[in-house]
Amino acid sequence: MARDQIDMTPLQSRAELVAWLEAGVKPPSEFRIGTEHEKTPFTLEGHRPVPYQGARGIGALLEGMQLLLGWEPIMERGNIIGLYDVTGGGAISLEPGGQFELSGAPVENVHQTQSELMAHLAQVREIASPLGIGFLGLGMTPSWSRAQIPMMPKGRYKIMTDYMPKVGQYGLDMMYRTCTVQTNLDFSSEADMVKKLRVSVALQPVATALFANSPFTEGKPNGFLSFRSEIWRDTDNGRAGMIPWAFEDGMGFERWVDYALDVPMYFVKRGDQYIDVAGSSFRAFFEGRNNSLPGERPTLSDWANHLSTIFPEVRLKRYLEMRGADGVPWDRLPALPAFWVGLLYDDVSLDAAWDIAKHWNAHERQALRDDVPRLGFKARIRDRYLFEIAKECLALAHSGLRRRGRADHLGRDESRHLQPLERIIDSGRTPAEEMLEKFHGAWHGSVEPAYDEYAF
Repeated sequence: MARDQIDMTPLQSRAELVAWLEAGVKPPSEFRIGTEHEKTPFTLEGHRPVPYQGARGIGALLEGMQLLLGWEPIMERGNIIGLYDVTGGGAISLEPGGQFELSGAPVENVHQTQSELMAHLAQVREIASPLGIGFLGLGMTPSWSRAQIPMMPKGRYKIMTDYMPKVGQYGLDMMYRTCTVQTNLDFSSEADMVKKLRVSVALQPVATALFANSPFTEGKPNGFLSFRSEIWRDTDNGRAGMIPWAFEDGMGFERWVDYALDVPMYFVKRGDQYIDVAGSSFRAFFEGRNNSLPGERPTLSDWANHLSTIFPEVRLKRYLEMRGADGVPWDRLPALPAFWVGLLYDDVSLDAAWDIAKHWNAHERQALRDDVPRLGFKARIRDRYLFEIAKECLALAHSGLRRRGRADHLGRDESRHLQPLERIIDSGRTPAEEMLEKFHGAWHGSVEPAYDEYAF
């Protein structure tokens, strides 16, 4: 894709890797909000996975979207695999099992995030409906086996599919059966990055509980509220998790570079070719010791691509990426950026959020993260239930958004986008628990009604 060709200059020094991250620093007046969300396409008739090929396939959906939007197609070996908005900066891409992802443009406020989502939804519906395709807003496909799900024609996914079973039991489930919503946020200095990273890593389980809605696997309750979150506990622990070292003295851009250098790579891209280097470190490549590319040195492009294959609960690129939430129905999507913007983009709320989490140790943070997929709000840290912490964080986010004071055309501030989360806190139940109640009640033990109730 256009953004893959960042810079083909060979790298000379570790300092260049650090500088690439540092280039993300910007003044608060230039802070933006990026929201990415994935949704699972399904056939309206029969609720089956949608293949890539064919007149009613995902390729056809992307071609229709290209004609409608006029966005640049992203091609790989003659297949359309995504679209890129040259003017606005948004993109549409495919996850391994056909999950359809909108990477939103960087916008100034949450109202714009909502407008972008509404426009995207209308556009996707216009093309998808005649093709008989619907989209599901859950963290995991509720009824399909992995074997049923097609692989999208992207070279990197073939490499990852071969590698994943070697490093964890759930990697293929992560690739083919899960959906997430993520928010990308800026920092104004190295110290600001570190503070926001620590707060958001420690409090990521709060978002996991508030957005938990993946309680079904292959038509039955799987014993979890967010099975998507559980999957990440055993996908590839060499590149995932709660990064405890980020809370130690000396944390900064250099520390992240040293971490990333030792994370195993998946691939190197040369032109249209994906070269399988799975399992070897970027550090070895950096030192010219990659067996597949002997004597060759990585480029800035390789570095940017490698950083996008690291999957901790919060990821540092040239911005911070919140990765703890299940995909949700469209009306709840703007609530995720609203939550994190309210906590991280307001200094009073950021300080108060750090006060909540700063006394927890690495073991406690890890235990909370381990418990939240199964227990949701009933997970505990020290002497507190996560429910109380979530309630407190939501109040902080609310007051942070009010202080930001970004009004929409009707004069309402961004705190209105938290309403879906406030309803969840008022009910005292995660979305998954509400869904399980329907499964055991009105749905009569079937997950099929989810394809109506939780469709976009």
